[in-house]
Amino acid sequence: MSRFSSALGGAAIGLAVLAANVPAQAADQMPVLNQAVVTVDKMKSDPTFGPSRQILRSARAVLIVPQLIKGGFIFGAEGGDGVLLQRLGRGWSAPAFYTIGSASFGLQIGLEEARFVMFIMTDRALRAIEQSKFTFGGEAGLTVVTLGANAQGATSTNLTGDIIVWASAKGAYGGLTLQGSVLAPKNDANAQFYGRPLSVQQILSTPAQYPATVPLRRDLATI
Repeated sequence: MSRFSSALGGAAIGLAVLAANVPAQAADQMPVLNQAVVTVDKMKSDPTFGPSRQILRSARAVLIVPQLIKGGFIFGAEGGDGVLLQRLGRGWSAPAFYTIGSASFGLQIGLEEARFVMFIMTDRALRAIEQSKFTFGGEAGLTVVTLGANAQGATSTNLTGDIIVWASAKGAYGGLTLQGSVLAPKNDANAQFYGRPLSVQQILSTPAQYPATVPLRRDLATI
């Protein structure tokens, strides 16, 4: 067996062990956590994510949506779930669970799914996202830069904005348009996962070592 296969097998076993020790009420949130780990691993090795690693090192927070699904043919509801983490010193906070939805994300015919990573570069952007629902294009004064996986000439030094979105997609990629889409915390999911109601600010301010969140936080910390 190759080292690569062994590493993947070890990671899968580690995630399975952690999942087995997660309280029953939190189990529903494990798929998005596990897929967020996969997305971060792809960020490390997939060239289509461009300078994402360098951008992350300067980010105040990061929101990872591992799977954005197109719900209909040409038109239809679309959405996905993700996790928001804030940088705390040299590490990362516990994750807050979020959902994003829109009547249309601008996904063209043939595009089945996408994943994206939202790099939150400024404190004012993070504060806006923490406050209940965040509407892309509806937050005055915030600059959102959305780049596709095939963007040419993008480097960590020539990208500026309060929020930088880097997307990777399967199918006929025609760009990811977030204008008008709504990002909101999943309060019920957060309460289930942490065992009590917590605000997004409370979740993001704690470095507590919840075992199920260790793989994601550890992967982010090694970038």
